[in-house]
Amino acid sequence: MTWLADLVLTIHVAFILFVVGGQILILAGWALGWSWPRHRWFRLLHLLAIGIVLLQAWIGVICPLTTLENFFRDAAGIATYENGFIRHWLRELVFYTAPAWVFTLIYTVFAGLVALTWFVYPPRRKL
Repeated sequence: MTWLADLVLTIHVAFILFVVGGQILILAGWALGWSWPRHRWFRLLHLLAIGIVLLQAWIGVICPLTTLENFFRDAAGIATYENGFIRHWLRELVFYTAPAWVFTLIYTVFAGLVALTWFVYPPRRKL
């Protein structure tokens, strides 16, 4: 079960990298004149991803990936993350301690940036 928890954590980190890194690449593409960041499917998936995060934050739902990882860790009898360098640092990158409203504010501002970028640097149907 430990490997399933680690797999879910890796997927969680990949999702975060897609949301944050995707926005960075969209803005870089805009500044550098790249065409691929305007690909419609990439932009729709990116918008959907941040939309899911924002909706969860607004309604106060814990991320299902976090819930699933915790389920697997509990099933494996693991209460802490002391084993493994990569596992430890992946968790440090994903989870912070702060009041829920702080994260809701951050997600809202970031989603606003994604939406603003959608309109000022819109995706194209065909490249």
